[in-house]
Amino acid sequence: MGNCQTTVATATSGTSNAAAAASRKRRGRGNGTRREGKSNGSKLPGEEDLHLVPGRIFSNEGRSSTSSIYTQQGRKGINQDAMILWEDFGVEGGVLCGVFDGHGPYGHLVARKVRDALPLKLLSSLPLPGGGARRTGLGCLGRSRAPLASPGEAEAEKENVEEEEAASLSAWREAFVKSYKAMDKELRSHPTLDCFCSGSTAVILFKLGSKLYMGNIGDSRAVLGSKDDSSGSMVAVQLTVDLKPDLPREAERIKRCRGRVFALQDEPEVPRVWLPFDDAPGLAMARAFGDFCLKDYGVISVPEFFHWMLTEGAQFVVLASDGVWDVLSNQEVVDIVSSSPTRSSAAKFLVEAAAREWKLKYPTSKMDDCAVVCLYLDGKMDPEPESEENSTCSVAYCSHEESTDESNAARNQEPTLDRNFTVRSAGNARMSVAVDENRADSTADDQSWSGLEGVTRVNSLVQLPRFSDEKVTV
Repeated sequence: MGNCQTTVATATSGTSNAAAAASRKRRGRGNGTRREGKSNGSKLPGEEDLHLVPGRIFSNEGRSSTSSIYTQQGRKGINQDAMILWEDFGVEGGVLCGVFDGHGPYGHLVARKVRDALPLKLLSSLPLPGGGARRTGLGCLGRSRAPLASPGEAEAEKENVEEEEAASLSAWREAFVKSYKAMDKELRSHPTLDCFCSGSTAVILFKLGSKLYMGNIGDSRAVLGSKDDSSGSMVAVQLTVDLKPDLPREAERIKRCRGRVFALQDEPEVPRVWLPFDDAPGLAMARAFGDFCLKDYGVISVPEFFHWMLTEGAQFVVLASDGVWDVLSNQEVVDIVSSSPTRSSAAKFLVEAAAREWKLKYPTSKMDDCAVVCLYLDGKMDPEPESEENSTCSVAYCSHEESTDESNAARNQEPTLDRNFTVRSAGNARMSVAVDENRADSTADDQSWSGLEGVTRVNSLVQLPRFSDEKVTV
């Protein structure tokens, strides 16, 4: 793994080098035979060519050799959720998945822009084997220990390994922070996409071997389904923290920046972020891409970074937008995915279950958009009765076609900003170690305010003064 490259090396003279590069490229586009950690040998694609990348799925419905994805539009207007599943991301065997939940007049466009651009920024920064990882000691983790080492030498060796692991995690954390920062900077300077009162959440997970690396802003969530060793039952483990304004450290930062945090009288369970001089816009999250009307007042795009070591009992990871978590607890989600008739239909099965819960629990409310990615950690999917040709179409060609249709519809439809009353149910789960924008571990106090207790959600934005008297066009 230490000799792998994230991208093709710079051009050199000589026929042998060109032949070697061509060979690496062919291996990266092979027939599915993979060796974990092997570089795919391909250059970074441009955003306009992303639909041609093998193993990248971004449609409303799709599946791969390890995952299934599905999204369903709610009743609030155009679907503002977006998803990504990218196999062989950076290295063969690496898998990237993400869910993005847009809000505001142009939230659907922001979510799709982030879906396309953020993975590329992340890919250029990740400390993958053979790249930045070499500087952080990843290439040294496999060295053997002297069989007759003294206790002092063994202790020193242990400390060295711990230092290398800490340096590695620091490099991964820095890669997520750097890419998220670059993404928000691009949105701020975008020539046609107005992100003043529009934005998007983002939860991204990158699986490499037995390790999960995650970055999160907003209130989309990642949950692990794991089999308990003693009872054999499935257990839900929450991997990310919902970054809401009611988290003490989030509220403190916002107030230091002169932003205000309070709940409206008719929805006391929903703390929101407001401008210091106006009761607007009422953002229901503490971190997001875009929303530049609040970026000087405490709302940030710095992700919390999470790291998780997979154990033998780990079965799958579910990434979903808050339209799912509004009506289903972590444990309910894990149970539903576990009981799915097929793995390839698990994401759709979960969204349909969430839709039923919306109708049962809140029949007078408008259902939120729901987006789900189910990633199976053993890398296996069940066989489907349909032909291989149809399966390929649903993953590749149809994915591009649907995305084009969605983009056209998004630009022609005026988004709705009606206030919709919905309530999130509580969920109980353990949580991984979190790192805030100051790179300090999250405290137990913070975890108790992580959003697991649930809040009422009306809409991400209550009032949009900039657009209140004008027709929204794109």
